[in-house]
Amino acid sequence: MCAGGCAKCLGATLIPLAVLCTLANILLFFPGGKVVENNAHITDEVWYFGGILGSGVLMIFPALVFLGLQSNDCCGCCGNESCGKRFAMFSSVIFAAVGVLGAGYSFVLSAVALNRGPKCDTGADWTYPFQDGNYLANHTLWSACKSPENIVPWNLTLFSLLLVMSGTQAVLCGIQAVNGLFGMICGDCKCCGCCG
Repeated sequence: MCAGGCAKCLGATLIPLAVLCTLANILLFFPGGKVVENNAHITDEVWYFGGILGSGVLMIFPALVFLGLQSNDCCGCCGNESCGKRFAMFSSVIFAAVGVLGAGYSFVLSAVALNRGPKCDTGADWTYPFQDGNYLANHTLWSACKSPENIVPWNLTLFSLLLVMSGTQAVLCGIQAVNGLFGMICGDCKCCGCCG
């Protein structure tokens, strides 16, 4: 398979992941599936927009670059055959690094949010009753959150999805970085056949 064809496949996979990460982050603004009366009652990590910025918007740029690699004109620049394709592959490595950074940002935020637990009303105050992640193995502790209803499974599900999807995005961008290096070193024109 051409380096450009592999990149196109990776780009096509990154787009739906970016959309799903954005949706998961948006849903986190509605704890337990309900609109909150006070924005201060939303878990802090949601406000860092890991799914919207890191795994969402920032991931669109590498995905679009990867999608366009196969159709790039690779028939030369400055009189050198395949120079244009090699430069395109080099740029894909740069964008893959940007993708890894964005996905890593979302991954770290999701891991911190999962460990810290959701912000909820404990009956006395809105706080974080699960500071050290002990609620993950002990479901009886979930009753410490009186409201919003079902906040613990809500946050647990959405932040877990963000964790898995951002991890997948980081791996895909890492694969493209390696693919781009091979395409930059070996060239792509002969296997693609665009130079005749």
